[in-house]
Amino acid sequence: MRALAIREQQVGPQHPDTASSLNNLAALYSNQGKYEQAEPLYQRALAIRERQLRPQHPDTANSVWWLATLSERQQQYEQAASFYQQALSIFEHALGPQHPRTQNLRANYAHLLRTMGRDAEAAALDQP
Repeated sequence: MRALAIREQQVGPQHPDTASSLNNLAALYSNQGKYEQAEPLYQRALAIRERQLRPQHPDTANSVWWLATLSERQQQYEQAASFYQQALSIFEHALGPQHPRTQNLRANYAHLLRTMGRDAEAAALDQP
């Protein structure tokens, strides 16, 4: 929280670096099971990145990916799948299908789909 306050003071509340601090604090809350505290921070980080970097920027996709992970932890699988799909689309466009970040996200998305019993869709993701 102190790092976030410093970032907001030094670079402003709408700066991408502030979004990184928001994301880090949200990840801490998520890891502690404090999902209700994490979600608005992730959402705020996403809004900053969409506005400052653009919706198709890889850092914006990272924010969407964090929301997917949070939704998955809360067993909100349909919402998580939607976020994974959105982040994957951004990564494939911005970084390409063979980029390590794209491949890592694709593997996480496929794992979620298998958890949901959507094995055919998961198998399709195994083939970029």
